[in-house]
Amino acid sequence: MSTSSPTIPADVAAQVLSHFGRGGYPAGDWTESLITLIDRADMVHRAKLLAAFPDYGRAVLLAKYDEEGIATLQRIARGEKVAVDSNPNVPF
Repeated sequence: MSTSSPTIPADVAAQVLSHFGRGGYPAGDWTESLITLIDRADMVHRAKLLAAFPDYGRAVLLAKYDEEGIATLQRIARGEKVAVDSNPNVPF
């Protein structure tokens, strides 16, 4: 477990889950656009967005690339304390 990894707030987890159709609740227009940009960005632009918005970037990458990412985001959205692991196979 990495202690330097950014935390993901419950509201961010819920908004990202909604974006991927896995529960949660919708974000506002601007935030939904941000989540969509992170989701669709190439590696260079995703890295820039991740630097500026680490909680949203981390949540999107969990949802897209981590086997347990959706389940992890669902636990976070429910308010459970979850340690987000830095997986070398996930491009964080």
